[in-house]
Amino acid sequence: MKKPVAVIFDMDGVLVDSEPFHVQNEKRMFSRLGLDISDEEHARYMGTATDVMWEQIIRERKLSLDVSEITAQTIQQEIPYFESLDKIDPIPGLVNLLEKLQESGIPMAVASSSDKAIIDIILEKSGLGKYFHYTVSSGEIGKSKPDPDVFLYAAKLLGVAPENCLVFEDSRNGIKAAKAAGMYCIAYCGGNSGIQDQSQADRRIADFSEINFEMFLKQQQP
Repeated sequence: MKKPVAVIFDMDGVLVDSEPFHVQNEKRMFSRLGLDISDEEHARYMGTATDVMWEQIIRERKLSLDVSEITAQTIQQEIPYFESLDKIDPIPGLVNLLEKLQESGIPMAVASSSDKAIIDIILEKSGLGKYFHYTVSSGEIGKSKPDPDVFLYAAKLLGVAPENCLVFEDSRNGIKAAKAAGMYCIAYCGGNSGIQDQSQADRRIADFSEINFEMFLKQQQP
């Protein structure tokens, strides 16, 4: 891949280690509804929007639940939690990379399957919002990862062709979406992200400090 013109980041598990809370919240919802969903099945939904997860669960189990209602309930349980936090720590090594990308004039965006309200809260509490030109939630686009729409829309907002974008992702669904969009994808496999199938990524890193910025850009030259 040539030097990236823009960089797009997933949020949960890439910018902040928020995935465990989402998982626990969803497990509480499963328990409340009497649903027996294994960890293996639950992991299939990582990286997808909450409504997509519920659509699949309801369809496969032929449940008489309203997708919009149960999605809203799930999200409304998450918002107070994130709002209650004084701060949210970024993934180790991330801020240094963001600083260097910003100094180099490379525009950045967030493309997440999380609800827009949660994206805004996390970016504010983590102090990361200042680095991104745009934030895109799959809820705004209408299609969730693994469909590529959220990444394609982020590229459109940035004014950059998809093939000139670099994506940082951690989930199998997110990586599939990035590759379907025609983008180069680096999988972050640190912390709680290592449980995902990241085999479709172009490269894997366990820590953002693995990226030597000058060498990284040089490697992307034609």
